[in-house]
Amino acid sequence: MALLSHTTEQVGCESLEKWEPIGSGGFGHVYKARHKDWGFDVAVKLLRDDVGYHSSTLMPKEKALYEEVNHMDKASCEFVLRVYGICEGILPFGGLSMQKGIVMEFMGRGSVQALLTKLSGPPPWPLAFRFAHQVALGMNFLHSRNLMHHDLKPSNVLLNDDLNAKLADFGLSRVSTSASNSKRETTGEVGGTYKYMPPEAFEASYEPVRAFDRYSYGILLWSIVTGKEPYPLANWSLVALKIPEGQRPCCEEINQSKAEGLKELVDLMKMCWDKNPSKRPTFKECLKVTENVFSEHKNGIHAAVHQVLRRLESPTNYQHSNTSMPFSSSPQTPEQSKSHDTVDHVILQNMERSPTQESVSVSIKTMSDTDKAKFVDDNRAVLIQDVSEVMAIVDDLGDMVHSETYSVIEAKQTSQEKMRVLFRRTFRSGGVTAKAVFYDVLKTHQPKLVERLGG
Repeated sequence: MALLSHTTEQVGCESLEKWEPIGSGGFGHVYKARHKDWGFDVAVKLLRDDVGYHSSTLMPKEKALYEEVNHMDKASCEFVLRVYGICEGILPFGGLSMQKGIVMEFMGRGSVQALLTKLSGPPPWPLAFRFAHQVALGMNFLHSRNLMHHDLKPSNVLLNDDLNAKLADFGLSRVSTSASNSKRETTGEVGGTYKYMPPEAFEASYEPVRAFDRYSYGILLWSIVTGKEPYPLANWSLVALKIPEGQRPCCEEINQSKAEGLKELVDLMKMCWDKNPSKRPTFKECLKVTENVFSEHKNGIHAAVHQVLRRLESPTNYQHSNTSMPFSSSPQTPEQSKSHDTVDHVILQNMERSPTQESVSVSIKTMSDTDKAKFVDDNRAVLIQDVSEVMAIVDDLGDMVHSETYSVIEAKQTSQEKMRVLFRRTFRSGGVTAKAVFYDVLKTHQPKLVERLGG
């Protein structure tokens, strides 16, 4: 393969301005920059400073950079990050040495991993199912072009402003048999990748094949559905020992009745992480499942995206009680009641299933947070008197209710006493945002009460 297609554009560093660092890795650093002539932002991936530049030779990482450009060029489609060209020149910062990098499409919402962290849990079901489908579409296209990703994980699935997903980093971060030695572990070059590696990849003689990506996709599905990192406390050695023995992320906490199609997606997840590589479904086979599942929730995607963006853009978001304000709580475990369902999952599921709740969802989209907070303030006395499902509502508020406050509420004997504590401790400190989320939850649990009060 040629090192660089003749159609790939050379982008001079002097044509880029307003550089901002947005990420880094074993390969180097990623910057956001504005192209002076094109008029829009791009992402620029640069090699690390310790990689020299010589016009007559190609050093290993520089060669990998060219290979990634060729791979991205070959895999260009709607679900793979677009590459604009090679950046070469002297940067406006960092000395006088020549730099090389890839100029790529800028994804304004970061990665799926960053989103899960910000939301403190999984996204609404329509969005989760769309992520699953779009990643499968991108991977199917890669495999149809005889390309492999080798580093499929949430941080390598990027999101645009509308929260559509695209695959990135399938060149410089490629996993190979050398990923399993201790040096790579101690240097951190692999990062969290080993948690997405199949059992056969921990063998010294392993040669990567497409079944590697299929396994990684199964673990990625688990992360999307649960909003969690697999094996958060396990180091390389423990994962390398237990995964070949058959251990996988726990699925018991996933309530498969929470959403239409979730059972089918969980079944697909388990097939993808099968110990036997030959039993893992191809991405073409995965698409039959993901397309059907997403079609069940397609009508709810606009509301899901709107709610996520509203939470991300809220000026008071993630500032309550020194913890991330929840977009969603952890998935339900067998020991938890259904009250641990996420606010937005409950709303969005009901939008599709119940005519009564569908009208509820319309008011959620049209009422501002200020209006919702005013409703709660104006009806304080009645709400304290008449709200009956207090603990279910408190559970849906998640981390918005401090753990100490939760214990105080739980200890109270009557619903009225519980509601007084909620008003005094949570709504007073949480302000408009807390009251607005309470309104949404209340409308899900007790719609008739809200309707009677004119909400």
